[in-house]
Amino acid sequence: MKQSLHSLSWKCLFALSVTLCLSSKSFSQEEQKNTTEAGVTLGPMVFLGDLGGHAGKGTTFIKDYNMSTTKLTIGAYYAAYPIQWLGFRFSLNYGAIEGSDGTITPKGGDEVTRLDRNLDFRSNILEGTVMAEFYPTVFLEDDPDDVQGRLRPYGVAGLGLFHFNPQGSYRAPDGDITWVDLQPLHTEGEGFAEYADRKNYKLTQMNIPLGVGIKYFISDNVNLSFEIIHRKTFTDYIDDVSTRYIDPSLFDKYLSPSQAVIAKYMANKSPLAGQDKGYDPGDKRGDPSQKDAYFTFGFKLGIRIGGGRAERWRNSTHCPLLRF
Repeated sequence: MKQSLHSLSWKCLFALSVTLCLSSKSFSQEEQKNTTEAGVTLGPMVFLGDLGGHAGKGTTFIKDYNMSTTKLTIGAYYAAYPIQWLGFRFSLNYGAIEGSDGTITPKGGDEVTRLDRNLDFRSNILEGTVMAEFYPTVFLEDDPDDVQGRLRPYGVAGLGLFHFNPQGSYRAPDGDITWVDLQPLHTEGEGFAEYADRKNYKLTQMNIPLGVGIKYFISDNVNLSFEIIHRKTFTDYIDDVSTRYIDPSLFDKYLSPSQAVIAKYMANKSPLAGQDKGYDPGDKRGDPSQKDAYFTFGFKLGIRIGGGRAERWRNSTHCPLLRF
C-alpha cells in the first residue's frame, strides 16, 4: 500500500508538471513586468471591544466606534508583485488603542450598565502581517503594464501576529492616578484554581487582517493608496475585560499584599460595587461571546524599487518544473 501511494504521488506530480508545461505555451514569448515595492503607512487605529461604545448593546463593529479614543499608527511594508493582479505584502505596524466606559453618553438603555462599570484601558500595538493583495480590475485593462495615472481598487487578506499589553488607570489612596499593567493582576481570576476555565491570556496573539483599498499610480514608480483593514482576533482580553466579576478575597490568596490592593480596585471600579444594584461577584463584567477587534484607516505611499519587462519561459518547450 505504501509503495502504491508513493507511485501514485509521483504520477500525479508528473501529470501536474506536464499540464503546467503545456499551458505555458500561451505565456511563451509574453512579457510581463515583475515589480517590488516599499513604502510607509500612516493613519488612525481604532479598538472595538467591551469598553466604551454608544447607546444600546455593545458590539465589535463600527457602531461602537468612539472618535475620542482614536489613536495613530505608523508602519512600513515591502511587497512583491509577480503579476499585476496579485501581490504579496509583509508589513510592520506600531500604534495604540484605548477604550473607556467614561466616553458613553447615557440614553437609558443597555449602555448604562457599561457606563456604571467605569472601566478603562490603553495598550500599544506592535504588529507584523503577511497579506495577499488582489486587483480584480486588472482583467478589464487593455495594457496592465501601463500603470501611470491608473486607479485600482483591491482587496487584502492574510495572517498577522500582534503584541499588546493592557493598562488601566489606578487612583491611589492619595488621589494620584497612574497606569498599571493589568495582565499580572488577574482581574477576572485568570489562572486561579477557582476558575479553571479562565486561562492566563498571552500578550502575543494571532489575527486575521481583512480589508479593501484603492491605489492611484502617480507615475510608474510612485503610488498612493487608501485602505481600511479590520483585524479579527482570537482573544477577548485586549482590554482585560471578558466575563464576570470574581470574589475579591481571592486576590489576597494569589497576589502579594501590594498587588492585591491594586487588583481589587482595578477589577471593580464601579461606584455601585457592593450595593444591591449589582457589580458583585458573579455579575457580568464583559461579554465572552464576542472577541475583541481593531481596525486601521491607512494612507500609504509606495515606491517601486525593482522590476522591468522580462520574458517568462522564453521557449515553450522549456519546462522549468522539470529542471533539476
